[in-house]
Amino acid sequence: MKVLITGGAGFIGSYLAESYLQRGEEVYALDDLSTGTLENIQSFVANPQFHFVHGSILDQDTMVELTGICDVVVHLAAAVGVHLILEEPLRSLHVNIVGTEKVLELANKFRKKTFIASTSEVYGRNSKVPLSEDDYRIYGSTALARWSYASSKAMDEFLALAYWRTKRLPVIVARFFNTVGPRQSGRYGMVIPRLIGQALRNEPITVYGGGTQTRNFTYVGDVVRGVMALIDEPRAVGEIFNIGGEGEISIQELAERIKDMTGSSSPITHVPYEEAYQEGFEDMERRVPDSSKIAALVGYRNTCTLDEILARVIEYERGRLVQTAR
Repeated sequence: MKVLITGGAGFIGSYLAESYLQRGEEVYALDDLSTGTLENIQSFVANPQFHFVHGSILDQDTMVELTGICDVVVHLAAAVGVHLILEEPLRSLHVNIVGTEKVLELANKFRKKTFIASTSEVYGRNSKVPLSEDDYRIYGSTALARWSYASSKAMDEFLALAYWRTKRLPVIVARFFNTVGPRQSGRYGMVIPRLIGQALRNEPITVYGGGTQTRNFTYVGDVVRGVMALIDEPRAVGEIFNIGGEGEISIQELAERIKDMTGSSSPITHVPYEEAYQEGFEDMERRVPDSSKIAALVGYRNTCTLDEILARVIEYERGRLVQTAR
């Protein structure tokens, strides 16, 4: 099988590419390197079954060629991270909406099965626990750019399902809940690598807001296994699935646990949302998935506890610090 992964040099994309290569598939990874890096694919870039293409999903000629030769399209490319969305709202909306529409248009032209990566952000301010796939979406004002990412990913879902209903294009949508692991960057607001980096450098560990907001974290290897299982399962077509971890933890407790596990001397400080992001910023109080649908269909389960995830990321970030020092 030939697999096209848009955003293939990104955090999740690089793990997915590696897993498909280990399974013996041929992988084409398209990435403009705006948030992805060549470092992410360095360990397997010489594999003859792997093909890296530096380009954008908005490049029509490139997308026509790659979509035409591949059997499956896994669409992960997107503007991600709260900081990036707030800094570049127009570009983010364009990439997330127009880019996805182009991916779906060409997938339909060549009749290729397509996986669309969505996000738990689409639930907005809905604090129901746990969140199931058919729960309501609750958003704030359009005057707040913070909600543009959630809205753009929701539109991606609408587009994907419209192609399934009207064109019978085989599409699958999955909502990721805070995917975490080694290689993830903290540059764009990803909380675990950011806090671990601060702790290891003995800098203040900064918790945004009051720290009472809770989150759920999923190991990237589990997410990748879930994605591959859904793509392999014909009954997943035309459906939306949550892919998430188990339990929840407040960001304050997360910071304290990271401080303990790293042996850091860093103080834990609180930064108001207005300083961290923008005036009027709104956050979700809770975000916990109901993953029973994917579990029932493909036997999905989480193999990593939060402490195991943190230990792996800490080890990775320590190695990076040593390498940088050298």
